[in-house]
Amino acid sequence: MNKIRSPMLIVIGASAGGMAALKKLVAQLPKDFPAPVFIVNHMSADTTGEALVRGLNESGSLPCVHAHDKQPFKSGHIYLAPSDQHMLIAKGKILVTKGARENRSRPAIDPLFRSAAVSYGNRVVGIILTGYLDDGTSGMMAIKRCGGICIAQDPEDASYPDMPQSVIANVGADYCLPVAGMGAVLSELVSRELPKNKPAPEDIVIEAKIAQRVLSDLPSVEALGDQVPFNCPDCGGVLWKVEDGQFLRYRCHTGHAFTSSVLLAQQTVKIEETLWVALRMFEERQNLLVTMSKKEGEKSLTSISQRAKDSQVHIDRIRAMLRATDKDSHSEETT
Repeated sequence: MNKIRSPMLIVIGASAGGMAALKKLVAQLPKDFPAPVFIVNHMSADTTGEALVRGLNESGSLPCVHAHDKQPFKSGHIYLAPSDQHMLIAKGKILVTKGARENRSRPAIDPLFRSAAVSYGNRVVGIILTGYLDDGTSGMMAIKRCGGICIAQDPEDASYPDMPQSVIANVGADYCLPVAGMGAVLSELVSRELPKNKPAPEDIVIEAKIAQRVLSDLPSVEALGDQVPFNCPDCGGVLWKVEDGQFLRYRCHTGHAFTSSVLLAQQTVKIEETLWVALRMFEERQNLLVTMSKKEGEKSLTSISQRAKDSQVHIDRIRAMLRATDKDSHSEETT
């Protein structure tokens, strides 16, 4: 099989604890590093990410900037996904989109990894660093299926080990090592000669197109899996189950995507929201009954008082459920 020297891409995903890990990683890359580096670090929609850009520029030799739509990329540069937008990779350029959230995140790691795998196949090196839950696992599966390399931070080295542990358990890392050892491995990997790429599997191509908003229809999602009796917690649409071995994911036709653990966590959030609404309504009802009891005659007083007591029973039950839900949500975020 013919081998060729061709450009490599480094794609990195991080979440909780990511800033410190990313700064330590980029500090190891030389100024003449012969590959572009693309980073998704989970951030809320109301942050700019400027602190991370500044921190990476101060920590290493490679210039770091926020990615822009249709921006050509160059070796020896770091591109950071902007707040509240996905960063995707096409041939020779970056795509920045306002696609549907994946795993409750935008930017999300999986869309970056999948798009890179579709466009550059075995020339992609994926890295998963510290973070909660399992965003990045599905994307890393795509990288591996397209011939790329998987690197996971040693969970004992990670501030929050969930994400690297998920990749190790569900994908199998080619390298599992502390952040301090990644620079030398990357420098070795980007100097390899590689065989020509094979076309990406069709299901990975479909999901990459969905993230670009090129596809968002029922036939596309139906080609990925089977419809299930759950609703998308973000838009209320029907969900389809996508199976990657034992790793379960769910998609709706508008583009929202969830791993099973993230879907469970999001359902817990929606349950809590519903309970708070119910609590407010019962408390308002009780307050109204108390007000009425002060205005009504003796005959109506007993009936109104009993209804107010009944409302208190419901209020106490809902508060107990909220306390239980709060404990469950903390458990889901840390397991």
